[in-house]
Amino acid sequence: MGNILLNTGKTFGFISEEAVNKYASQMKKNNEALENGTGKGCDFLGWNHLPSSISEKELSDYEETATLLNSKKIDVFIVIGIGGSYLGAKAVIEALSDNFLHLKNNHKPIVLFAGQNIGEDYLFELRQLLKDKEYAMAMISKSGTTTEPSIAFRLLRQDMEEKYGKEESRSRIIAITDKKRGALRKLATAEGYKTFVISDDIGGRYSVLTPVGLLSIAVAGFDIRALIKGAVEMEKASGVDVPFEKNLPAQYAAVRNELYKNGKHIEILVNFNPKLHFFSEWWKQLYGESEGKEGKGLFPASVDFTSDLHSMGQYIQQGERILFETVISVETPDNKVVIPKDDENLDGLNFLAGKRVDEVNKMAELGTMIAHVDGGVPNIKISIPKLDESGIGHLIYFFEKACGLSGYTLGINPFDQPGVEAYKKNMFALLNKPGYEEETKAIKKRL
Repeated sequence: MGNILLNTGKTFGFISEEAVNKYASQMKKNNEALENGTGKGCDFLGWNHLPSSISEKELSDYEETATLLNSKKIDVFIVIGIGGSYLGAKAVIEALSDNFLHLKNNHKPIVLFAGQNIGEDYLFELRQLLKDKEYAMAMISKSGTTTEPSIAFRLLRQDMEEKYGKEESRSRIIAITDKKRGALRKLATAEGYKTFVISDDIGGRYSVLTPVGLLSIAVAGFDIRALIKGAVEMEKASGVDVPFEKNLPAQYAAVRNELYKNGKHIEILVNFNPKLHFFSEWWKQLYGESEGKEGKGLFPASVDFTSDLHSMGQYIQQGERILFETVISVETPDNKVVIPKDDENLDGLNFLAGKRVDEVNKMAELGTMIAHVDGGVPNIKISIPKLDESGIGHLIYFFEKACGLSGYTLGINPFDQPGVEAYKKNMFALLNKPGYEEETKAIKKRL
């Protein structure tokens, strides 16, 4: 079952265990639909057996490319992408990195991101930073025309070619794109960029275990083999032949759907480790983009505890009773810090002297869960032994599989995102993009 532990006991004062167990046959059918490609969105199921299908050749290619880029003594590796082309890599790198890596002398390059926003100051300041740095970059886009990353790439490519020349720039630009089609594929072929392929049957939010995520994770110096191994273990532990009582993603999907049915319409992903902030951001995209359609779906939110207990904690404790929490708990931190005794004890903390900081954190975690359950907020707890590559690999696949199962339980297609196009059409119309003339006239009448 991998190294994840799932505890749903603190939901059973709000829903019944019997009701959850009734989902067993539904989850088996959903799992079979994912396995056999018979459900909605079946053209986008490449993630389902992705971990176990990654070859030694592919892993070696990512590692060798990372080594080649690092041999150029780069200070910064820029990942240009938006949505799943950015959040997956960001989530893993932040989870595994030193909290203060950017302020330390370090032999590993810092991974920075561009194209995930249209902030003019952000792009200006990034370009200013890069003037005095050695850098390389990866452009991630199936089409090569997605607005946000395409703007960033146009600017940064021009800067790079001015700094290094076209020939050297070719060895510093990686294209991660479609196998045959699109503007980026055409450019990469013409310029001779090193290229990795995004499979047609894997959507962006499910792409972290493809070159979209694995290349930058390898450049950052982390063990992508251990990451994949963790995901493989969870893939096997959630297969179609694994019974419901042992299938953790199926259990999680069942509990959250039963809570949703009983009026809990917001799920808050909670962490007590600041390194997991961007993991929560990845999770929010995965579930928000997968389930939020046809007027259905839990609203995914997140908090960083204990920080947000001093802000969002009040609402969670006593606000409208429409939410539940899923807590990610890391059993063992990487480091040890013991609270000292102070003879004057002006802060009144001597009762904690000799205790590890993590013990205080764990009691805050437990105390918060009990308080929130008492206040009408059900709690699911997901535990991993350590925040390492294997643990993150388990978590990624756990949530991906549960998302597919949960979406099918809702009766929607969890693999498309038609609503994302609405803002793009309006933006293009407002910017007078060729081909949008009628839309431009219509929207200007509404201004």
